[in-house]
Amino acid sequence: MPMILVVDDSMIIRKQLSSALSKQGYEVVEAASAAAAIDLARSNEPISLIISDVNMPGMNGLEMVGEIRTLPNHEKTPILMLTTESTEHMQQEGMAKGATAWIVKPFNEDQLMAGIAHFLKPI
Repeated sequence: MPMILVVDDSMIIRKQLSSALSKQGYEVVEAASAAAAIDLARSNEPISLIISDVNMPGMNGLEMVGEIRTLPNHEKTPILMLTTESTEHMQQEGMAKGATAWIVKPFNEDQLMAGIAHFLKPI
C-alpha cells in the first residue's frame, strides 16, 4: 500500500489524518515540522504522497515544497497542501513552488480520500 507523509505542527491534525488514512489501508509517516519532512523525503522511505500544512514554525510548508521538489526521488510526488490559507495569492504561490493541490481546512474527509485516491492511481 502507498505510504503517505503527513506534515503538520498540530499533533491533533496529524493524528486525525493518520487515523483516517490508516482506515483506508494507507501506511502513514508523520512529521511535526517542515525540516523533519524534508529529512524523511531524503531518506529511502518510499513516500507516495505528501499532505502538508502551510503555516508552521520555522520553515513553512511552501518553503518545504520547494526543497522537496529539488530531490530527484520527489520531483513528481503529489503534494497536497491542507491549510486554513484560502487566498488566491497564497494558492498561486503554492502551485508555483510545486504543490499539486490546495485543500482548505476544515476539510471533508470523503473528498480528501477521493482526491488522494485520484493522485495515487496508476498512470
